[in-house]
Amino acid sequence: MPRSRSGLRAELEQVRELGSVETVNIPDLLRFSLRSWQGCRLAKGVVGRSIPHIRAIDIDPRKPLHMADALNEHGISEVLIIEGDPPADMGHQTYDVTSLEIIRKFRREMPHVTVWAGLDPYRQSFARERDYAEAKLEAGAVGVFTQPFFDLRLMELWAELLPGCQVFWGATTITSEKSLSYWQNRNKAVFPRGFTPTLAWNRQFARELLNFARQAGGHAYFMPVRVSVEAYLGGVLEPNSAACQTEIVT
Repeated sequence: MPRSRSGLRAELEQVRELGSVETVNIPDLLRFSLRSWQGCRLAKGVVGRSIPHIRAIDIDPRKPLHMADALNEHGISEVLIIEGDPPADMGHQTYDVTSLEIIRKFRREMPHVTVWAGLDPYRQSFARERDYAEAKLEAGAVGVFTQPFFDLRLMELWAELLPGCQVFWGATTITSEKSLSYWQNRNKAVFPRGFTPTLAWNRQFARELLNFARQAGGHAYFMPVRVSVEAYLGGVLEPNSAACQTEIVT
């Protein structure tokens, strides 16, 4: 997470040492002053490809994209459009827009930028989320980044629901009962019966997810939370593997 420039640089150095990560994806979190596209500028010195999160509800649909100049200046040619949660600080201006509108806005104003969309397998029915994902693809997105999964069986179902779609399958770390409760109650995530909030379980699932992504012809991203990049993925990623694009959300 882009808490500060110095903290992000330290995490990026861990990514460099892994040696097999092709892309860095950076969230845009309002509680931190460093915007996602600013963090991606730092990341480009470590990996060749960096993708910032763009919160749809932060964008005024009546004005030009306010981050366009920064994206162009730093050669950032891909973005991930997410809906965005309402801010805790009511002083932050948001707009009544959807991801669909902002995907179309990017395609109109920055047609040279590749746009990715989000997929949340937990927030609504399978049919409604599939239809929403397909609408994002029709609006101009090239593929989707999923919310983190914890169960391969659910991933297999989504692979069948979106055949031919480019997918970044996501995983994260849950290493405490508090974090587990957050994902269950806030995000409505689905966990297998054998899940345990331990680093060992998360590392094993990371291996399984990476293998699934390779077999499905897709990509994998990993989001270490409250553990270091090296502790989570050291020994999980194979150096110089080209079978599947691997990404860190940092």
